[in-house]
Amino acid sequence: MAGFESLEPMLAWVCYLAGAIASAGALVWIAQFGDRNRPDRKSVLVALATCVVWCSLSLASDPGSLAVGIAETARNVALLVVIFHLFAADGRDESLKPTRPVIVILVLVQLLQLVLIGVDAQATSFPQVLQLTDEISGFFSMMVAIGALVLLHNLYAGAASTSRRIIMWSGIGLGGFFAYDLNLHTLAYLGQVNPPVLVSLYGLAAAVMAVMMAFGANSSSAGLEFKPSRAVTFQTLSLLVIGSYLIVMVIVTRSLALLGGDVARASQIAFVVFAIAAAAIWLPSHRIRRSVRVMAAKHLFQHRYDYREEWLRFTRTIGHVSNNRSSFQERAVKALADITESPAGLLLMPNEEAQLELNARWNWPTLDVPAIASDYKLPGLLEQHNHILALDEARSGIEYFGELDHVPAWLLEAEDAWALVPLIHFDRLVGVIVLARPPIERRLDWEDFDLLRVGGQQLASYLAEQAGQQALMDASRFDEFNRRMAFVMHDIKNIASQLSLLSRNAEKHADNPDFRADMLVTLRNSSDKLNILLDRLGRYGSGQAQEVRELDLNDLAVRVRDRFKGVHPVSFARTEPVRVLADEEALEQALLHLVQNAVDASDDDDAEVILNTSRDGFSGSIEVVDVGAGMTPEFVRTGLFKPFVSSKQGGFGIGAFEAREMVKAMGGRLTVESREGLGTRFSVSLPVPEAARLRDASTSAAQIIDH
Repeated sequence: MAGFESLEPMLAWVCYLAGAIASAGALVWIAQFGDRNRPDRKSVLVALATCVVWCSLSLASDPGSLAVGIAETARNVALLVVIFHLFAADGRDESLKPTRPVIVILVLVQLLQLVLIGVDAQATSFPQVLQLTDEISGFFSMMVAIGALVLLHNLYAGAASTSRRIIMWSGIGLGGFFAYDLNLHTLAYLGQVNPPVLVSLYGLAAAVMAVMMAFGANSSSAGLEFKPSRAVTFQTLSLLVIGSYLIVMVIVTRSLALLGGDVARASQIAFVVFAIAAAAIWLPSHRIRRSVRVMAAKHLFQHRYDYREEWLRFTRTIGHVSNNRSSFQERAVKALADITESPAGLLLMPNEEAQLELNARWNWPTLDVPAIASDYKLPGLLEQHNHILALDEARSGIEYFGELDHVPAWLLEAEDAWALVPLIHFDRLVGVIVLARPPIERRLDWEDFDLLRVGGQQLASYLAEQAGQQALMDASRFDEFNRRMAFVMHDIKNIASQLSLLSRNAEKHADNPDFRADMLVTLRNSSDKLNILLDRLGRYGSGQAQEVRELDLNDLAVRVRDRFKGVHPVSFARTEPVRVLADEEALEQALLHLVQNAVDASDDDDAEVILNTSRDGFSGSIEVVDVGAGMTPEFVRTGLFKPFVSSKQGGFGIGAFEAREMVKAMGGRLTVESREGLGTRFSVSLPVPEAARLRDASTSAAQIIDH
């Protein structure tokens, strides 16, 4: 204690210096930037000036000196005048005439302090007189502080909402200062001596008041509001509860010490053990914490929910996939259930007949839900009225739209079922979420209904979007299937064309033995091609990748030429030895498409289709050249490789597109040159084995360098 008492002068000096600096700074700031049309402007400036003088005198002399007492009286009178002008700032200086006599009486009481100060100065030799004047002075100070607090309470309680913004900060500063003043003089009156710590901190209270007045003197700064987050509020409330608990423990243990002897010691130990055990049991309890949270939300906030936090939590739940890989439907139920702290929920969605069926569960595995959770009538009512159904009201017989006759019996019998929230998207019911009863039971109110309705609409849009995405995926699968069928039809059409040409030529050359031999080869090739086509269809959708291997391009070109023997003349103009990397089956299929297109484009049945093979650096190529009608540059650029666009009558527009896709899948490239009236050249370029080995070596070297 002696060490603390030695610090009191330094503490007092620092606090009064802070009060003087803050008051002077507020005085200058208000004079420069404060609103000049406020009725309390001049009185605030005078009050701050008296605070500067009072704090300065307290620094220069003893706080109980004559000069400090006179300055303190002047300060209180100036502050009372400020309170009077705050009523004027609120526009009630004429309507609240009873306030004026109260302020006049308080000013007169405060001025009587000057008389008591004079008596103190003259009666230094009379201790009884000094004691009496000190008691009267303390009583007068308490009266002034209580009167000022009552006036400030009436000022704020009776102010209009627009006026509270003007008087709020000044009222807080004055109320805090007079509350401190009342506490100081009350303790001094009861203890017959001024509390040294409170006297030392007196200047700091004046500094806080000066800052508050500076805030309230300007219309822009007066609009500032202190709105702590709910998390901070709940944590502060928790600290207050814990602090109160500890204070009660100290008071009880101190009281038990008055018993004396071993009984007191045993009682103290027993109480401490009991209190610690109770705290260990109740403070970590989720139920207790929820109860405190509900009580705080009910009494400390204008709204039950922190809408910003609720929205952030809602979006996090919808967009975040947890470790258990919960489905989107389960996350949707959880997002809505978290709003009301419901521990479980169900998602019911309408089927083709508008009946509700179970679609997803969240934390509710035990509830037995029928296959048809509800007939079409209840969803129709929920959709029509966008009504959130409180099941407790339904159980008690309360209804709004005649919904009681249609609520399923299993829902009414499930005591944990609490509410039905419809999910409405563009006036259409997307689903219904059933919420379980929260741990802290309460009735649903208008704020619950509003937030659940908005959350339900948001979830409905998400669910509708997901359904649309699923429909697009299904349509894409059907489109892929249809495209594959178009390829199949195209291949069958090519085989049919070959067989048709063969039958026409057979009418002319059936007696020619060489033709009959070619005809057998063509029929065998067509049969093989149909078998390959069936094999491709069997592998379709199996996810098998193309098998790229080394092959001789000339051998493959010869097989393609032989396929058209007896159908259309196909010959070689130039050949070079070249080996490439490709999928043999797919490349043969692509070349057959290109040759068949060249045959179809030929105007004359005897016009040859030319095949050329060559090698250029790290690529080998095969060309398919015809002397048919050719194509326009615009068609080559915009229509040739577009599916289902064809320049031929009755064509599918598939051959060139499928050939290009096959070649690209093997790492090659398909190019085309065409001129109308002259013909067309398709060129297929594929990598040679040396290029692949060089690429693999470069990749290995790069990996070694990285490591």
